[in-house]
Amino acid sequence: MAKIFCVANQKGGVGKTTTTVNLAAGLAKLNQRVLLVDLDPQGNATMGAGINKAGLSASTYEVMLGTSDVATARQRSEPGHFDVLPSNRELAGAEVEMVELDNRERRLKDALAVVDKEYDFVLIDCPPALSMLTLNGLCAAHGVIIPMQCEYYALEGLSDLVNTIKKVHANLNPDLKIIGLLRVMFDPRMTLSQQVSAQLEQHFGDKVFKTIIPRNVRLAEAPSYGVPGVTFDPSSKGAQAYIAFGAEMVKRIKKM
Repeated sequence: MAKIFCVANQKGGVGKTTTTVNLAAGLAKLNQRVLLVDLDPQGNATMGAGINKAGLSASTYEVMLGTSDVATARQRSEPGHFDVLPSNRELAGAEVEMVELDNRERRLKDALAVVDKEYDFVLIDCPPALSMLTLNGLCAAHGVIIPMQCEYYALEGLSDLVNTIKKVHANLNPDLKIIGLLRVMFDPRMTLSQQVSAQLEQHFGDKVFKTIIPRNVRLAEAPSYGVPGVTFDPSSKGAQAYIAFGAEMVKRIKKM
């Protein structure tokens, strides 16, 4: 049975997609069977995994509306060695079209249940807003991975997200919990980064992942080549950090 995780943060530009794609590739390197679900209409995770979002015959959009299924719509990320349920701008229209559908918050959960036994991990890249799409991701997931930069505004957004997760847990998905906070784009030379990092550890304890993802040029370059950073330059500090994060995830899941 697959463990399903949302990678979510209501703040944009915090490395959600970079984390989802590279965690998928890192887990694949550890011989885990991985499905990446691109739930963002921008389709950045799709492109970052090496799949052309312009040429999709079926995507997350059709799966959410029930006109296709995951097995038909998924594609293989050859450079990443994991499967992808891809998306493009069509997915933005699903928000409106799903309003009149039954169980609209659980469309993704029902779709993933059909392929559940084929994967060890399902990673959902959520859009940076509490939309119907994000709600579907949270309703389908066992837990949430929160990537965040160690800066002041990130702490403010974190409290909003934690409250959202609590509401979904109480009303829609009793299985949902925070798996952990991942510190990304970390620059140890900045005093503020060190201070915020210490605050996170103080307030959230073992919910903060031990792995820290450094600010890394090679990770930023990789998407333009349609290759996960873990594959693009395996020896880079960023790639090594995501592989270590994958190993930490596997270990943490065994304790769940």
